[in-house]
Amino acid sequence: MTWQRVSGVLMRGHRVASGLNGDPRFPDGTLRMQFPHFAALGLDLSLMHPGTLNISIAPARYKLRQPRWTFPLMKWHPTEPAETFSFIEARLEMPHQKPVSGWIYYPHPETKPEHFQSADVLEVLMPFVEGLEYGARVTLWVPHVQMEIQERAS
Repeated sequence: MTWQRVSGVLMRGHRVASGLNGDPRFPDGTLRMQFPHFAALGLDLSLMHPGTLNISIAPARYKLRQPRWTFPLMKWHPTEPAETFSFIEARLEMPHQKPVSGWIYYPHPETKPEHFQSADVLEVLMPFVEGLEYGARVTLWVPHVQMEIQERAS
């Protein structure tokens, strides 16, 4: 399998996935509510931190190809609409730390009701990574067969 490398910067997200934005619909975050549904469908995310790392890969963009997992129209909340989710394998590298394996978490925008991401931002699920701060430069590796990284000139 061929892996592509892309550099990025950690940025603050909407804080809905982690539950830190105070939305009463998702008191412990959307991920804690979704993880059991993904597990029931075969994807165990129990080792992942229940919050996303939002990584801007600007000026690059990405295009889904053949995600490792796709869950069409999964009903994970009692009142919110069903959503489609895809997962792409990923490895995260940071200076002076061992690489960490996890997933790019992709709620499909055509089924997502709110909290959209910019076209250059990837939401990444990883085990908890000590010492990460907003503005940190990171390197992400993704399998080309699952996601295409489209480099653009600055």
